[in-house]
Amino acid sequence: MRNFHHKITTMKILTLMIAFAFSSAFALAQVREAVGYPTGDGLVTQLYDMVSFEAGTTPDWNEVRKMFLDEAVITLRTSRDSLSVFSVDGFIDDFIRFEGQVRAKNLGFKETILAMRPVVVGDMAQVLVLYQTVIPGLERPPQKGIDSFHLIRKNGRWWITSIVNELVTEDNPIPEELSEQ
Repeated sequence: MRNFHHKITTMKILTLMIAFAFSSAFALAQVREAVGYPTGDGLVTQLYDMVSFEAGTTPDWNEVRKMFLDEAVITLRTSRDSLSVFSVDGFIDDFIRFEGQVRAKNLGFKETILAMRPVVVGDMAQVLVLYQTVIPGLERPPQKGIDSFHLIRKNGRWWITSIVNELVTEDNPIPEELSEQ
């Protein structure tokens, strides 16, 4: 009989621990949803951190998705002479395809902000970012680009509504307002 009570007590403790873990995770998600990102440039900085990954790891795409309005539009330079327009899910799917490439999967991927210029007017913001991307271990030099983020503050937090991207080239140099210090 003693073993039976011990097993029931152990099961109760485990059940309480699991319930607490789930309720804590739920509470944390509720806080993030309520508080979110208090500044637009903080949201943008976090996005760059989240899409960078070490070899053998992968970004948390569910957390990335939470940074965007569902209706957001992302327009990216996919080569020197072509652009692609994505929904949030399309953007994430395209990144996952890239991430699955052997080089990125085995070596990682790093996207670093070199300069940032936010402009905030009330509940809207535009954030221009000069960034560079690199796949560590490749002899290819880092690629620089410029992202233009449009953000909106809604329900007390910032959301990405759109991103437009351009590559830095000889014909398309870094604009003065983003030149590196």
